[in-house]
Amino acid sequence: MSTKTKLHPRNQHREGYDFVRLVAQLPELEAFTTINPVGGTTIDFKDALAVRMLNRALLKTHYNVDFWDIPADYLCPPIPGRVDYIHYLADLLASDNNQEIPRGPHVKALDIGTGASLVYPLTGQSEYGWHFTGVDIDPAAIKSAQQICEFNKLKINLRLQKVRENIFRGAIEPHDAFHITMCNPPFHASMERANKGTERKWSNLGKEPSEKLNFGGQNAELWCPGGEIKFIASMVNQSMEFADQCLWFSSLVSKKDNLQPLHRILKKAKVSDYKVVEMAQGQKTSRFIAWTYMKKNQRLSFMNGTRN
Repeated sequence: MSTKTKLHPRNQHREGYDFVRLVAQLPELEAFTTINPVGGTTIDFKDALAVRMLNRALLKTHYNVDFWDIPADYLCPPIPGRVDYIHYLADLLASDNNQEIPRGPHVKALDIGTGASLVYPLTGQSEYGWHFTGVDIDPAAIKSAQQICEFNKLKINLRLQKVRENIFRGAIEPHDAFHITMCNPPFHASMERANKGTERKWSNLGKEPSEKLNFGGQNAELWCPGGEIKFIASMVNQSMEFADQCLWFSSLVSKKDNLQPLHRILKKAKVSDYKVVEMAQGQKTSRFIAWTYMKKNQRLSFMNGTRN
């Protein structure tokens, strides 16, 4: 098993990757394993196919996903870090549920930008039994997500967002009620900046830019005009229209410097409460913000009122 990390206490990957168990579940993974300098088993994380095979093994072993694949050039998400977001959201919901984590399909989650990988609904449904709705503006991503659902016989709602500027509009229908919304927003402000970010990753890994690496991504996954701060600001603005249909809204925030302007944006939106939750994965620290328009007693009623 690889080195322990600082993941959430309930994260199944806290102790690292158990390659013996993973290979037993997915024998194809063995061809991609190597021995690291200290004698442990690992893979070449610069190899796109190896990373994809590792994800397939992790989802099969830990989350009961028999089939998983994504089209070429789409983001291949790191499973341990992604599922950490799910666990911390579960803690957030527990704070409005007498410190008990709500489980089961009565808990409704909305994943904005669910992507071709469908990683949040797959892991969140397996861990807590929540019912997910995934939204994306990319028809190819929705098609990939549908194939994953159909093959694994999973009940996950998928919706195509037809208007690029919309986030919640067109995604939340009049009859919907969600306990949590989540999002991993595009964080670059332009394609140029996205390319520079990719070049830095190549450089850090000692690779030439012409070589194919696992951190791919479509335009909608990597950048949007104004970058992360403008995207989340638009998210907050649109969330006001659905204040009584969603218990908590949330989004990952890649840059710590964006927290201060987001604080001002949330204050202007007159949210009832908001939180910044930090998450640690090894040397890296990430975070998400969550906001709600409901008072504490309203949140408790929302939790109780949607159990049936």
